[in-house]
Amino acid sequence: MRFVVQLNDKTLDVEVEERGDRFLVGVGEERFEVDARVPRPGSSSLLIGGISYLVDLKEENGQTLVEIGGETFRLRVEEEVRARFRGQIAPASRRGGQVVKAPMPGKVVSVLVGVGDQVKAGAGLIVIEAMKMENELRATAAGDVREIRVAPGEAVTAGQVLVVIE
Repeated sequence: MRFVVQLNDKTLDVEVEERGDRFLVGVGEERFEVDARVPRPGSSSLLIGGISYLVDLKEENGQTLVEIGGETFRLRVEEEVRARFRGQIAPASRRGGQVVKAPMPGKVVSVLVGVGDQVKAGAGLIVIEAMKMENELRATAAGDVREIRVAPGEAVTAGQVLVVIE
């Protein structure tokens, strides 16, 4: 399973694959074999590279607080597909623009912008219904809407270009 993890100002792509009683965890180009045990609720014991870590986990305001060795990290963890729907990660075009693509097949519910509109990072662009859920795709950076390639009611395929921002 793939995740997008926000740690301070860094965005990390994390892949977790279950292998029997262990996990293969990929963070960027690095790979770790992890043996995880849950000795009590809210706590985990991890064995990574022969080193044991006691990790306390707590949810707070949509973030995961991870305490390791007296140090606390605030993470926002989201499945990759969900992050793509929300526009948190999206392929970028040249000159810092953005090409918004459908992360999976669905139907366009509404287009929230028009050609020529100026948008800010985080602005809603388009709403797609997929898997019986409505998902708003958002701009990852400020720019001008140059193209809108779909209309409400239109079916879209995974990877189809929906909106171009420069």
